[in-house]
Amino acid sequence: MLGGLLAAGAAGLPGLMQRGIAEEIRKRGKQVCFIWLDGGISQFESWDPKPDSPFAGPFRSIPTSVPGVHVSELMPHTAKLMDRISVVRSMSTKDPSHSTGVARVQRGDPVNRGVDYPFLGSAMAKLLGAPDNGLPPYISIKPGNGGFIWQEAGFLGAKYGALALGDGKPPIHIRRPEDLTAETDAARNTLRRLADARFKSARRESEVDAWESSFSNAEKLMARKELFDETRLRPEDVQRYGTHPLGRHLLLARHLLEAGVQFVKVTSFHWDSHGDHFNTARQMVPSIDQPFAALVTDLEASGLLDHVVVVMMSEFGRTPAINSRLGRDHWPDAWSLAITGGGIGRGRIIGKTTDDGAWVAESPFDVGHLFHTIFSAVGVDPKKAKYRNQGQPLPIAHDECGPITGLLA
Repeated sequence: MLGGLLAAGAAGLPGLMQRGIAEEIRKRGKQVCFIWLDGGISQFESWDPKPDSPFAGPFRSIPTSVPGVHVSELMPHTAKLMDRISVVRSMSTKDPSHSTGVARVQRGDPVNRGVDYPFLGSAMAKLLGAPDNGLPPYISIKPGNGGFIWQEAGFLGAKYGALALGDGKPPIHIRRPEDLTAETDAARNTLRRLADARFKSARRESEVDAWESSFSNAEKLMARKELFDETRLRPEDVQRYGTHPLGRHLLLARHLLEAGVQFVKVTSFHWDSHGDHFNTARQMVPSIDQPFAALVTDLEASGLLDHVVVVMMSEFGRTPAINSRLGRDHWPDAWSLAITGGGIGRGRIIGKTTDDGAWVAESPFDVGHLFHTIFSAVGVDPKKAKYRNQGQPLPIAHDECGPITGLLA
């Protein structure tokens, strides 16, 4: 319902319609949009430019809507919105490796207790409880193949995994064949569930939970096929977000958030610029600047930004030193991320790096602090809430960390 109201409101219907939108928004719980720039966006060419540093590249820094705060010239759209978002410039994490760092960061780097902790989206599905709106609670939009990524749920169990939309496309066969009636389809699904129950009775639940969840999520989206109807997209929205994959995926993310999906993850690859870094940055950074600014603008205009926490980050940043291939390598010691919405304050710059950008000079934060912050922003107390793993209570975030209080509204 809200998606239709938002579309109507955007078309300019005043008065009662606008009040209807506001009332629908007030009823919903917190949501999260998690934008993952896989490989590591450079802080120097985005959130923390150092034009006077010996490590500076060829790009200028430009002023933003927050007095005294500058970002890279590659982010002109976001620069105008800095008063609506916040940036942490003092992230300092431990792992310089993609293979272990990606999972560690998306799990919050908890204390090792011999179990696989859930990724953030699965954690939210468990801690917030799935909303009663007939939609999967955790949808991932990614390049390449889709499917059900049960591994992200960790010890919580496969049912908390991510339904991945490969290239932003809906699950295959989302439309029922014309020669298959609704009654026949319902009967087939009833038979399938009976067969699943018999199969499950002799096996551990985890062995079939992934299959059941995959079918269940596909069924939910079959009832909401309109979310993937590109003919409903306004041409001006397509242009504002960009026709490249990341723009299309973030526009789809906005529609899913409007519809009520609790957690939407959008993944972008190819940020690992060990060679020809500056030409890569010239191409890649604008590809996120434009749709990110459009997403924040639209969520704010609809009132949803007060309910949706938006996070944009990588597993680490890039090295200050430029290597022999004109590239920047992995650098977890001092990097930046952006966050806004929900219970997050806006227009704030948290932390500081040294003048050359190599190290954190003020207020270092690990990813455990970020998880405490996000959980707090959506109304979950990370000190009180616990997971249960076979009866054993486990903390939901790193025991030794706390929220980044300067971020919380």
